[in-house]
Amino acid sequence: MAKLRAKEEYVDKSTALRQLLHLGAEEYVLKMVETGRMSVGRAAELLNLTIYEIYELAEKHNMTLGATLDQFNKGMETVKKLLK
Repeated sequence: MAKLRAKEEYVDKSTALRQLLHLGAEEYVLKMVETGRMSVGRAAELLNLTIYEIYELAEKHNMTLGATLDQFNKGMETVKKLLK
């Protein structure tokens, strides 16, 4: 895999391997955020990105970060009950 990437990206094999490791780390951290096991802020720290860039990266990976519509609606119901 690293050899193929090196050829495709015109870099040496060790650079290609580091790139693949970084891509894997990005994917792993985004999965942690997506499942609620890590905050977006912590993900930004780990990947040395801004929070905005984390959301952009998630979009590139076809991932949705944050509450689902169902979770949002349940949260709104809870807020309404608390305000009564």
